[in-house]
Amino acid sequence: MTDNSDKTDKSGWTGKAALTGAAIGSAALAAALLYASRRKERVEKAAKAPKPDDAPETD
Repeated sequence: MTDNSDKTDKSGWTGKAALTGAAIGSAALAAALLYASRRKERVEKAAKAPKPDDAPETD
């Protein structure tokens, strides 16, 4: 006869690990998207910034 309690414990543990992994992955993806969008906004803002016509010469 096979004891099914060991199998139940493992599947419960792997299910929790899978949910944790999915949550971490989702958070990482959200952070990456936020980072990319903020970086894009900064680049666009810098491109639109007015450049002075009389820039002092520097060496």
